[in-house]
Amino acid sequence: MKIVAVTSCPTGIAHTYMAAEALQIAAKEMGHEMKVETQGSVGAENVLTAADLKEAHAVILAIDTKIDRSRFEGVPMVEASVKDAIKDAKGLIERALAAKAPEAAAVTKTPEPERKTKTGVYKHLMTGVSFMIPFVVAGGLLIAFSFAFGIQAFKEEGTIAAALMNIGSSAFGLMVPILAGYIAYSIADRPGLVPGMVGGILANSLGTGFLGGLLAGFLAGYLVLLLKRVIRLPKSFEGLMPVLILPVLSTLVVGLVLIFILGGPVKSINDAMLGWLNGLSGTNAVVLGGILGIMMAADMGGPINKAAYTFGAATIGQGQPSAVMAAVMAAGMVPPLAIALSTVLAKNKYTLEEREAGKANWALGASFITEGAIPFAAADPLRVIPSMMLGSATAGALSMLFGATLAVPHGGIFVLPIPNAVGNLPMYILAILIGSAVGGVVLTLLKKKTA
Repeated sequence: MKIVAVTSCPTGIAHTYMAAEALQIAAKEMGHEMKVETQGSVGAENVLTAADLKEAHAVILAIDTKIDRSRFEGVPMVEASVKDAIKDAKGLIERALAAKAPEAAAVTKTPEPERKTKTGVYKHLMTGVSFMIPFVVAGGLLIAFSFAFGIQAFKEEGTIAAALMNIGSSAFGLMVPILAGYIAYSIADRPGLVPGMVGGILANSLGTGFLGGLLAGFLAGYLVLLLKRVIRLPKSFEGLMPVLILPVLSTLVVGLVLIFILGGPVKSINDAMLGWLNGLSGTNAVVLGGILGIMMAADMGGPINKAAYTFGAATIGQGQPSAVMAAVMAAGMVPPLAIALSTVLAKNKYTLEEREAGKANWALGASFITEGAIPFAAADPLRVIPSMMLGSATAGALSMLFGATLAVPHGGIFVLPIPNAVGNLPMYILAILIGSAVGGVVLTLLKKKTA
């Protein structure tokens, strides 16, 4: 049988390709032909052609973001998350081959109405986050490069440092508009982009920050859906809906709601949160760092991890160093590093394939790609996940205790050499090393010998 699939995760870095590999391996073992299109951070690769779809017996969509489904109409199809494909690729293939067209086009693992609603909101949020992260990373790193010339060097006009700060701040300033715009796009397709992005820009100007952007995105998306259902035009005027009526009405309503209703209260909440974070010290800071560490390792790239990461990135502001972001990145680096360490400490507790994967985790952990730990967690969740949560909590808590700060939202060890990018660098490195050691040793003690 010929099966085609599409994989897409929010960041488009690790889950996307791990799910594709899992599906291809499972299909080969089951004697089927499989072609997988990956929609990652570099765009669509191994794109499915019209001929592929014509020959396909089934389609698998292992996705956590919005994609165009129109080309799959009439083909038996199942939809799941990328984690489902990684954990149970064979089961997903069996479900796809058992599906019927076109009734199965929207089959999901958990079809209960309540579950569908929750999954939908999560996908909309993750779509926004997936488009936002490259802006955050590019802007944050360029701002960090400007700090290499001196922490205040950007204030001197006409210098490279000033140019880097200007470029980086411009990219970073798009974080909230892009987040809001693509949340709305995920909900209402292209008509949601204009009110979503305008709402995101207003959220920035009103000082509501990340929270305002989230509200603007969801408000814009669901408002456009409502307008599309309510407004009925004669066929001769239907062409006005996408280019005039929907963008004008939705943008007007979103803007008025933000300015006159939501802006003030959300700004107060945002200011209070930032004030609380800036005022954290001692035990409170350590506890927050530990909680963020637990979140980063709880699902290693899933919604809990992304919530902690997005929260950390939002605290950086316009390149201002953040203790919260430092704790988040330290905690996110730990799981792959801890697993890599464990495969070295206890070779008799891992298969040859796992030991080889452990070697790759050194590089993934150093690069702040937490997803490298997922195959190990999927194979032995009861031992791996608690161990990683303990290690990441240790790293996050120590980072906050040591007063480490981070001016960039990503990069792992590659941003550590940039002058002024990391505050209290020696102790920050120590926090990561201790967290990795704790996670690796605990996992080693818990793991059983291979048969």
